Amino acid sequence: MSDQVIIFDTTLRDGEQALSASLTVKEKLQIAFALERLGVDVMEVGFPISSPGDFESVQTIAKEIKNSRVCALSRALPKDIDAAAQALKVADAFRIHTFISTSTIHVENKLKRSFDDVLEMAVNAVKYARNLTDDVEFSCEDAGRTPIDNLCRMVEEAIKAGARTINIPDTVGYTIPSEFGGIIKTLYQRVPNIDQAVISVHCHDDLGMSVANSITAVENGARQIECTMNGIGERAGNCSLEEVAMILTTRQAKMGFTTNINPVEISRTSQLVSQLCNMPIQSNKAIVGANAFSHSSGIHQDGVLKSQNTYEIMTPESVGLLTNKLNLTSRSGRHVIQHRMQELGYRDSDYDMEELYTSFLELADKKGQVFDYDLEALMFFNQVNSEPEFYKLGNISVLSGSGLVATATVTMQIGDQQKVVEAATGNGPIDAAYQCLMRISGLDITMESYKISGKGEGKDALGQVDIVASYNGQKFHGIGLSTDIIESSALALVHVMNHINLAKEVEEQKKQRLQTEQV
Repeated sequence: MSDQVIIFDTTLRDGEQALSASLTVKEKLQIAFALERLGVDVMEVGFPISSPGDFESVQTIAKEIKNSRVCALSRALPKDIDAAAQALKVADAFRIHTFISTSTIHVENKLKRSFDDVLEMAVNAVKYARNLTDDVEFSCEDAGRTPIDNLCRMVEEAIKAGARTINIPDTVGYTIPSEFGGIIKTLYQRVPNIDQAVISVHCHDDLGMSVANSITAVENGARQIECTMNGIGERAGNCSLEEVAMILTTRQAKMGFTTNINPVEISRTSQLVSQLCNMPIQSNKAIVGANAFSHSSGIHQDGVLKSQNTYEIMTPESVGLLTNKLNLTSRSGRHVIQHRMQELGYRDSDYDMEELYTSFLELADKKGQVFDYDLEALMFFNQVNSEPEFYKLGNISVLSGSGLVATATVTMQIGDQQKVVEAATGNGPIDAAYQCLMRISGLDITMESYKISGKGEGKDALGQVDIVASYNGQKFHGIGLSTDIIESSALALVHVMNHINLAKEVEEQKKQRLQTEQV
């Protein structure tokens, strides 16, 4: 049996479906490129039958990704499998991942069928998918609560039908490591054709044991772990990619397993996913949390100063973290910025130099010194806001104070029109600015959430505003970044407005295509 563990990332499927607002195709592609650089073997990038938007994003990613196998999910239904194949066929090679529930709870209460009926559906689905690709994965949903006799039977028949990867999910995060490891061990003992497939695991974190269950499964014969960056996903989330990758790397001498993950890409990928998905990383999160390499105790600090490995089992540099430097000012040229980005691990193709340098100069004029984390924040912000700007914020001025009614005046460019100026009052300066923006756009936007965070340290840190807003029943995520929190807030809403306009354009194009097809 191979000692290599296949890393199957489902950030863009299981992770993305749990977000408060869906990612755009461009945002999903950014994450896919980062995952490819990270070295994931397989990336599950969507559920094509679920919506036209998901179909488009799967197709776009399948066309662009070359070094990772692209995969899409489908139920055990021909129409789902057809949609997955149609979206993926632009790739050089692809995987179809089909699934059906196998636990008694699911079979009787959700599917309302007999186990024999479900077994037949599974076999037919795998055979159907094998007509479209030679790489088919089959999942026994809720395997952790499936009677072992039924699970062994399902796995054996799915392999006979042509599945080359069999996934054993702990769908509801119910099992404990000894129990889950025992399931994998029993499958190897009782399924006669198990050597013809790779056994995979997909563990959820409802009881906080997804990583432990996944590692125990590998020790008992599994050779694929399904996981997400930062552990994002349904309910309490999924098995954390960065945690299993660093466990297998740090404890390789004891465990003897390898992966294709490039650890120095972990920190950057984690930050990108957190930023685009609007999912903050808790400070004490293993590997990627802000405190993961911090030492507060005097005894710990003394030990680390004497020898780093006294209290650090891995170095910050091993996961791509570098010490911040204070060497960038408005006098720094493009070549200095390019050099710093290279030192931070970014390639020239990862960002637009002119955009970044313009943003850098504006920030340097405001705060004097610019830090490495400022450069990264500017790069991420420029990427997030790289969609065509139908609405473009001009000037914004606010009058507010104790005992005063907050008043804002906003100038905005709309498409090719002349600049529009609007004034409004509100319950505070930010609300007043938002009233102006919504009057100018004529959009009836409802604010769902509003969060402020500092990107960096000290009083000169950039202020980032993340909002989730709804329009016509659809949710949109907007980001604003500035040293002025009112400007950040306005930019976040403008970002949402541009997303809404883009969604309208896409919908109009679909209508026109349908009309053309009908003619």
